[in-house]
Amino acid sequence: MGKNLIQQRRGRGSPTFRSRSHGFQGSAQHPSQPTGKVVDIVHCAGHSAPLLEVEYPDRTINLAIAPQNIQIGQALELGENAEIREGNVLPLKAIPEGTLVYNIELHPGDGGKLVRSSGTAARIVAKTEQGITIILPSKKEKVFLPECRAAIGTVAGSGRTEKPFLKAGTRHWKMAARNKFYPHVCGISMNAVNHPFGGKSSKVKGRPTQSPRDAPPGRKVGKIAPRRTGRRKM
Repeated sequence: MGKNLIQQRRGRGSPTFRSRSHGFQGSAQHPSQPTGKVVDIVHCAGHSAPLLEVEYPDRTINLAIAPQNIQIGQALELGENAEIREGNVLPLKAIPEGTLVYNIELHPGDGGKLVRSSGTAARIVAKTEQGITIILPSKKEKVFLPECRAAIGTVAGSGRTEKPFLKAGTRHWKMAARNKFYPHVCGISMNAVNHPFGGKSSKVKGRPTQSPRDAPPGRKVGKIAPRRTGRRKM
């Protein structure tokens, strides 16, 4: 008797594929208050970078992604007139070209969506009438609205990828904390009863790698059929 595919097992919502989000510290976003002070640096399993606990004049405490060279007790500023200093949050139109930024907003006021993982940073390369051009860590250039906010500096925790896991158990708990399935086994390495690509005959299986567009979720594995084929008529 065969077993369900991974995407079929995930759909049941069992604890195996459920993230421990109740154990996370919380969401890290740009605040709405102009000034704050760093009171602590904490670890969160849901983030690859360390987080800052920032206290504001009204005694509220919010989380923010920590940049390099940050320290407890340092004051953080937010706004168009804030100083160009690591950790401060400014709109892109107020940041000079060539400055390294992180936690960039896709839309003004969303709290930051891009460049949030440890050790990453983006660079402002140009300001035009169309918007602010930023080169992302993937080397791709993207244009943002001038009102989108970003934090100054580079995300802390750049040495995370240099530390080896040493054993599979450590990697297992690391992936389980963020609902990442591990280990990942390719379909052609499985048995025929476990996956449509499985079997021991050869690496080239009897079933094609291109699945129909109207196939059910359990069958739609491999490449999805194109919307059209053949030469486009002018």
